[in-house]
Amino acid sequence: MSIKPLADRVLIEAKAAETKTASGLFIPDTAKEKPQQGKVVAVGNGKKDEPMELKVGDVVLYGKYAGTEVSVDGKDYLIMRQSDVVAVLG
Repeated sequence: MSIKPLADRVLIEAKAAETKTASGLFIPDTAKEKPQQGKVVAVGNGKKDEPMELKVGDVVLYGKYAGTEVSVDGKDYLIMRQSDVVAVLG
């Protein structure tokens, strides 16, 4: 099954949460931070007054509580508005 976001929404595959710290300590599941970085998998067509600036393959940063979590074919994604994305990593 494929998902096609509507209007100004994007489908993002979130980056996996870090499992250990920079110093090598393992982080338990209960203490893991929700990732705020991901890869754009699909984009909508945009709105008449707001064209889409994001494209498939962009690596983006978004707010901690942005978007709606969905699961398709066993994979977890986020659907959010383009305006919820705060930066594109280059």
